[in-house]
Amino acid sequence: MIFREARIDDIPQIQVVRHAVKENILSDPSLVTDQDCIEYLTVRGKGWVCEIDNQIIGFSIADLKDNNIWALFLKPEFEKRGIGRQLHDQMLNWYFSKKTETVWLSTTPGTKADQFYRRCGWTETGNYGTSQIRFEMTFEKWSDSR
Repeated sequence: MIFREARIDDIPQIQVVRHAVKENILSDPSLVTDQDCIEYLTVRGKGWVCEIDNQIIGFSIADLKDNNIWALFLKPEFEKRGIGRQLHDQMLNWYFSKKTETVWLSTTPGTKADQFYRRCGWTETGNYGTSQIRFEMTFEKWSDSR
């Protein structure tokens, strides 16, 4: 199992992972384009992948421009192995090495992601849109948890 920074040539496999999820499914897969991924990996922030036998099985992407976690996804068969937590921690360590502003994300309530972020210490701060909840992580809270 290898954890490393995501590259542009990883995008086809990142898209496979994104479309393999069973929760937080995109209502329209065309909403997240390869060009979006390129922008988030090279202009707005940075990403990380976990690969096994040259196959990406999970990824995360942080957005410095909007102080947002843009993505953290695993293929369902690789859940509950600590992979998501490692991707999460690498991403937040990097984010907070660049900025001290609070970072936020949104997810669907009652999902595994909802439970995961609560276990990781995120604070629910309200609703996001019509069907998601918003979580935040402060620099101080992240620093204290390290």
